[in-house]
Amino acid sequence: MKSNLRCALCASVLLIFAGMSHAQSANAPSDASMSQGAMAAAPSGKKADRALSHAVRRALSKAQGLDVSGIFVQAKDGAVTLSGSVRDSNQIQQAEQVARSVQGVNSVTNKLTLFHGGNG
Repeated sequence: MKSNLRCALCASVLLIFAGMSHAQSANAPSDASMSQGAMAAAPSGKKADRALSHAVRRALSKAQGLDVSGIFVQAKDGAVTLSGSVRDSNQIQQAEQVARSVQGVNSVTNKLTLFHGGNG
């Protein structure tokens, strides 16, 4: 039974990583196009939300000492929600600060929790 549980857990983790590591499409804006003027003039909607989510993910992944493997980012009209878990309590506040620093982010809802280990 433990073997089946381990397999299911591994499969879930792989699916999460696969979803987080998808390639950027040709239509998605690059870092250079995310300048102050570009985000202010960006159209609202799914494309803009997706672009902002990618920008926040990029910023989080570049932050020194921040493990982003368990962090999920959603954006809607400039409002960013961080969810998932981190292994160090300092990373909860760090992730929020990094997200707030991204151009185009109007507000951040931080739902990150502290990861306490597996299934015991």
